Amino acid sequence: MELLQYAGIPAVILIMGLAEIFKRLGFNVKYIPVVNLLLGLTAGIVLSLPDVMKGIFVGVAVGLSASGLYSSTKNVAEGIRK
Repeated sequence: MELLQYAGIPAVILIMGLAEIFKRLGFNVKYIPVVNLLLGLTAGIVLSLPDVMKGIFVGVAVGLSASGLYSSTKNVAEGIRK
């Protein structure tokens, strides 16, 4: 449990950095929030094993924190409309 508490903030920063790498590699910027969410889920599940359900909740929080909830929803919606 303590690892999960202390690893959350660095996980957000790491995911933000990975998202920036994806952007520079030419990944569509409109879908970066989805990438952040998937990376957050992966990090949450790995950090909270064997309690996968806790990992899913933590992963969603980390992924949304990395991209910002409001701007993420707006960008994905605009990307789907185009």
